[in-house]
Amino acid sequence: MWYERGEGWVRIYVRALPNSSKNQIVGVMEDALKIKIKAPAVEGAANKELVKFLSKSFKVPKSSVSFVSGETSKRKRIELPLSEKLEQFLKESDDARESL
Repeated sequence: MWYERGEGWVRIYVRALPNSSKNQIVGVMEDALKIKIKAPAVEGAANKELVKFLSKSFKVPKSSVSFVSGETSKRKRIELPLSEKLEQFLKESDDARESL
């Protein structure tokens, strides 16, 4: 599973693709959420852009998005609060996987 849910929080496994043409969620691939990030993987720029993108996408404060592991890896584990937008995204992705 590409995410873990707790009471009021979600940990997502992310496969980051830096140096992309735009920030975009590509979809769930194997056991991670694949996300394209514009910034290069230099001096934490891609991580900062990823936090900003996740914050904006799921309507949560940037300060509440934290790395659990993988800060220097392409495969990361990130924890964020469970927002309505994130809840909706998880439901839609689960529904899409069930229909396969």
